[in-house]
Amino acid sequence: MEREIAEKLLDIGAVTLSPDAPFTWSSGIISPIYCDLRLTLGYPDLRSKIADAMVQIIKQYFPDTELIAGTATSGIPLAALVSDRLQLPMVYVRSQQKSYGKGKRIEGTFAKGEKAVVIEDLISTGGSSLAVCSVLEKAFLHVQGVIAVFTYELEEGKKNFRVSGYPLYSLSRLPVLLQVAAEKGWITEEELALIEDFRQHPRGWKVK
Repeated sequence: MEREIAEKLLDIGAVTLSPDAPFTWSSGIISPIYCDLRLTLGYPDLRSKIADAMVQIIKQYFPDTELIAGTATSGIPLAALVSDRLQLPMVYVRSQQKSYGKGKRIEGTFAKGEKAVVIEDLISTGGSSLAVCSVLEKAFLHVQGVIAVFTYELEEGKKNFRVSGYPLYSLSRLPVLLQVAAEKGWITEEELALIEDFRQHPRGWKVK
């Protein structure tokens, strides 16, 4: 599954590898990788495979889940697909509290004490996903874990999740994707080394 998802993400351009012309993330990190996993929504077979895989993870590891929570905005459509398959209620968490109306941060109906699983598209440092977990916990929901489509497997992200105590499951990971890209001849050995160097030292990385 990891290899299949990785190959599909590369094939449709949802993950772009460009060590010679890197991208700037919103966090300011200079990166040889850029992910736009929203592109998966345009491929019915792939988005269905992603949703089915997330459902299987929930059934195996979180069988008593009562609520599916999507991260805004990218996790919302995936959470909708997953909640529909499981016939469970769904909410989504805004990045900021609304400045009008009822001032909600969590949109949707839920009951205190419900067991929730957070659906995310991408994990880098884990900061945004863990912020969502915190919002849900403050609303007296019990977060069982986070499921993502893809993770960079940065050490900072792994450490943040270890400290949080929330389990993280991902359908594919950067090391697997790089292996697939190298085997397919989509990146050279030199480019592979540059990207791996980024994964090990993301905040200090630059093109050599």
